[in-house]
Amino acid sequence: MCGIVGTLVFEQSSFRVQADGLTQMRDVMVHRGPDGAGLWISEDGKIGLGHRRLSIIDLSTAATQPMGNEDGAIQLVFNGEIYNHAEIRAELEQLGGHRWQTDHSDTEVIVHAFEEWGIDCIDKFRGMFAIALWDNRNRELWLIRDRVGIKPLYYSIHHGRITFASEIKALLQDPDQHRAVNEEAFYHYLSFLTTPAPHTLFDGIKKLPGGTWLRIREDGEIKEHRYWDVWEHTEPLTQASDAEIAEQLLAELRTAVQLRKVSDVPVGVFLSGGIDSSANAALFSEGNGKPVKTFSIGYEGEYQSYQNELHYAKQMADTVGADYHEKLLNIDDLLDFLPQMVRLQDEPIADPVCVPVYYVSKLARENGAVVCQVGEGSDELFWGYSTWKTALQLQQYDNLPIPRSLKHLGLAGLRWLGKDQDFRYEKLRRGAVGQPIFWGGAEAFTEQQKQLLLSSRLRSKYNHLTSWDALQPIYQRFEEKAWEKSPLNWMSYIDLNLRLPELLLMRVDKMSMGVSLEGRVPFLDHKFIELAMSIPSAVKTRDGTLKHILKKSVRGLIPDELIDRKKQGFGVPVYEWFFGRLGDRTREELTTFCETTDFLDPAGVSSLMDQGCGPQVWYLLNFALWWREYIQ
Repeated sequence: MCGIVGTLVFEQSSFRVQADGLTQMRDVMVHRGPDGAGLWISEDGKIGLGHRRLSIIDLSTAATQPMGNEDGAIQLVFNGEIYNHAEIRAELEQLGGHRWQTDHSDTEVIVHAFEEWGIDCIDKFRGMFAIALWDNRNRELWLIRDRVGIKPLYYSIHHGRITFASEIKALLQDPDQHRAVNEEAFYHYLSFLTTPAPHTLFDGIKKLPGGTWLRIREDGEIKEHRYWDVWEHTEPLTQASDAEIAEQLLAELRTAVQLRKVSDVPVGVFLSGGIDSSANAALFSEGNGKPVKTFSIGYEGEYQSYQNELHYAKQMADTVGADYHEKLLNIDDLLDFLPQMVRLQDEPIADPVCVPVYYVSKLARENGAVVCQVGEGSDELFWGYSTWKTALQLQQYDNLPIPRSLKHLGLAGLRWLGKDQDFRYEKLRRGAVGQPIFWGGAEAFTEQQKQLLLSSRLRSKYNHLTSWDALQPIYQRFEEKAWEKSPLNWMSYIDLNLRLPELLLMRVDKMSMGVSLEGRVPFLDHKFIELAMSIPSAVKTRDGTLKHILKKSVRGLIPDELIDRKKQGFGVPVYEWFFGRLGDRTREELTTFCETTDFLDPAGVSSLMDQGCGPQVWYLLNFALWWREYIQ
């Protein structure tokens, strides 16, 4: 895991890349790579690459980046891991024609794979990656983000050049980089708790979507291409029994976990005591010569909104003989961390779970782990949330042959009752205009609520905009490519394209890398995703049991008590904390923010705070703190 940065100057510009400026951009990400740094600038100053190194595979200096091929025609910086690099290297060695400078560097495998197969080499990679590769023979820069978007990659085009980096804060070190809020992205942020790719909350700065590459030529020509979509790689399991599917799932998950054990530094597991992390711990422990280190987070005190699950985590740790570590958090930990959280996020990731993810990452690093496996992705692939069960039922009701005129009549009735601000109204509104009920696993505010919260200027500016506009391209791909156009497949697909890459995976990347820890995600191995999305929806929802087929696959691997207990999820007792010092701090911050900016309506924000809507207020606090840190 590392931090990458670079600049390509277009041929019509007189600008030249300078070592001092590129170094400054690189070193603002020192937390992503405390073990070393490198820089490469072409002789003509038209292209420069920078790298901060967190050494994980091949710790030798021969594996430092930027890395070139034999004649220097290819130069590469890379953030992530190619888990099957040994297999690809063996294939390249058999083909011959490549001189190797390292013993087992996955970075060098990328260099020679590109030499051999061109951009199609990424089809061979099994891993997570953000890659920048300069091909001097064709005078082309390639920017590539892994299939799901586990690793981030941002870029900006301005003043006759393109700059890119693993983090936005690196781009902001460029004195010519414009700093302003992308107001349309802010509108969508209020729906999704994050900004859908390719936008960020910074005007003029974009993020490369998962499964996509950019080819940039020195004349400024840019081509964007989506090289992977899960529907192009599914093989429907319509004839397989539940038992056969469960067996295939466990085998593929076992492979994904074993691949993610590959490391030259210590690897651990985040353990909540739920099905996903427990399966991770059990599979990771197979064949281990020594106990796996596990790390768990809880909270001091008792709360109605969140119950500690540490006893389940400890039970699973005892089952596999793990070296168990835990930490209890309190409100002081949250308040102390807020300024650093905003700096690490780059743009708001309005999920309070950023707090425990940071502290469990810190706990792991303090106890010797440099890499940890995490459980993200399972719930989205296997119908794991109770809210998804409700959403699926609503969509099934909406699919009944009910005239839209009746739905519009229902909307009028809700407006008459003053209920046009809640999600019942919003779900019915979507059905009435022929849109899917489900817009993602995390929704902050309805379209009507946003009209109350936005300033009069932004209400007028975006009077005809809805956040469906951001989802429509994804829905179009779903309609064109999905082998089974079921409501559940839409739910999984939209979260694979938005909530996972831009919210859940970014909270893992930004918070773990904040303490120089790499997070690996076995459930989002692309081969495992392709298998999961080949399973008929009827199998996943069998008997109305959440995670039915995954539970069947891991039964016998982990204790039945952990499989059959009620799911809670990784959370934060934000609701209770808002009645204490967090609420006071938030009111002060938001009041000042509304007085000095023109994004939110002060009356709407005050009303929200008076109603005690803790989680929703958190989303606004996150934005206000970000604005103060990065824009003001």
